[in-house]
Amino acid sequence: MDGKRLKAILGGSAGNLVEWYDWYAYSVLTIYFAPSFFPKSDQTAQLLSAAAIFAVGFLMRPIGAWIMGSYGDRHGRKAGLALSVGLMCAGSLMIAIAPTYAQAGVIAPAILVIARMLQGLSVGGEYGASATYLSEMASKKRRAFWSSFQYVTLIGGQLLALGVTLILQGFLDEAAMGAWGWRIAFVIGAALALAVYVLRRRLAETAQFEALAKDRPKSTALSLWRAFPREFMIVAAISGGGSCAFYAYTTYMQKFLVNTSGFGKQTATEIMTAALIVFMLSQPIFGLLADRFGRKPMLLLFGFGGMAVSVPVFTAIAATTDAVSAFAMILVPLMLLSAYTSISGLIKAELFPAHIRTLGVALPYALGNTIFGGTAEYVALKFKDLHLEAGFYWYVTAIIGMATIGFLMLPETKHASLIVED
Repeated sequence: MDGKRLKAILGGSAGNLVEWYDWYAYSVLTIYFAPSFFPKSDQTAQLLSAAAIFAVGFLMRPIGAWIMGSYGDRHGRKAGLALSVGLMCAGSLMIAIAPTYAQAGVIAPAILVIARMLQGLSVGGEYGASATYLSEMASKKRRAFWSSFQYVTLIGGQLLALGVTLILQGFLDEAAMGAWGWRIAFVIGAALALAVYVLRRRLAETAQFEALAKDRPKSTALSLWRAFPREFMIVAAISGGGSCAFYAYTTYMQKFLVNTSGFGKQTATEIMTAALIVFMLSQPIFGLLADRFGRKPMLLLFGFGGMAVSVPVFTAIAATTDAVSAFAMILVPLMLLSAYTSISGLIKAELFPAHIRTLGVALPYALGNTIFGGTAEYVALKFKDLHLEAGFYWYVTAIIGMATIGFLMLPETKHASLIVED
């Protein structure tokens, strides 16, 4: 790979890491800053808190995918990447310097809502922008390998947010963390995002975009649906299944270890941190396998494998009290999931022509992710509340089954890719 390509791929990957660091930092640090913005005594502030969760989790990401997907197709891949990380920088900086409720009243949580909405727009656009850029910049022979770094950096961002929080907790007591310490993480995030914004502005544009004619068809949601309804539905379905599995095996699994298996919070965090590190490092390996054997065998490995192991693995983890055993069992579905996540952005990018590729990747992904990924934890907890926890294991199996139908309908995009080698 030439130096220009390598620099571009590393630049795109670094930005993805920063994006997801900023996104996860909010979740990790909520316990510290929430009392400053949402006092229990104020009903309006509580309503704003609920509105923020709704707006960001279920509205802003698809809107971000729609707006920024079209933007990337019209103005260029690197322009879309720069806008995405720029919005994240603005959102993180707003959170870092936002006044507390005691200082500004209801204005304080309103600022937090706006900041989180900016972050939601950013993350909604980042997936399609980075998947398209990495896929178009990579050489055909190693396209899956280099595209796998999208999830390496996504998981890396989650781990970085956790690491920064642990360092802050090591140096500051709980009172200091609640008073001002949490702001440091968002200052770091804003500074990193600003640095990546400058880097992304200097990246090379992809040859695929530069080769587009000026009078090319417009990239709009309506034109995407009219021209590619089958691909749209397939991408939404496989994104829903992959996202449901991702959130079930990673985000919810930590709570499952505490609430169902009975592990302490610290032990559960240690188990999941170790599992996520292995999960992250496995991505390039499965990317290489996809370059060697094709995309479809990897996808079907996750599809049929995920359906086969979800119920027995969740059942076994629920009954274990040994941390090493729990770690080993969690790796089983995570390794199967790696067969999908390592190439999830690439297979979508390979389905669409260049003039509408960013939107084609971003919008159906965001819809599937929102409907089935964003609600996975709620569904899990609802089953548990009804004393039907095993129902969630079968739910995950069924949603992966939906994705598997999509995998079977896909062509082998290694050979039928619409990404033209430059």
